[in-house]
Amino acid sequence: MTEQNQLPLDQGENQFFRLRLFVIGASPNSVRAIANLKIICERYLKPNYELEIIDVYQQPLIAREEQIIALPLLIKKSPGVERKLIGDMSNTDKVLKGLGIFTES
Repeated sequence: MTEQNQLPLDQGENQFFRLRLFVIGASPNSVRAIANLKIICERYLKPNYELEIIDVYQQPLIAREEQIIALPLLIKKSPGVERKLIGDMSNTDKVLKGLGIFTES
């Protein structure tokens, strides 16, 4: 399915999103990324998502396995192809596009 004919989540088939957000402690960017992503998930994906927040200070092995190079980093594990987004998740349109969803403006 191409991006042009993708449906918003509520109009298409129910897809379950598995997301991992890697942060570094309580840094301002990490706090913003968590807050912004939670808002996006609750607004656009609810209840079809699982969000795992991983602090690389507390779980360095997971960060090493995922080859984290910049933080905050969101990894969409499923559905579809794994995708990675870097930043504080403040650009909702960019995050939705990265997740493979769009909204009607």
